[in-house]
Amino acid sequence: MMAKKKRDVEKAYTNKQMIAKLKRFADSLAEDKSFRIQIAGERILVPKGATVNIEHEREGDNEEIEFQIKWKNV
Repeated sequence: MMAKKKRDVEKAYTNKQMIAKLKRFADSLAEDKSFRIQIAGERILVPKGATVNIEHEREGDNEEIEFQIKWKNV
């Protein structure tokens, strides 16, 4: 298997685009299925069983919530 390049991308979406992505992801979780998504031009397959969590960060006046999906490529 070819090694993947390191990547750290943050991509902004419109509310309508984000809602569509979140709905598709929620459906895949409910159906215990893998999830395909394209982010900044790269297609990604999230396998079923990936770990899902929510992270909250606070620094000074800034706050951030991240919805995280983690898995290992095998």
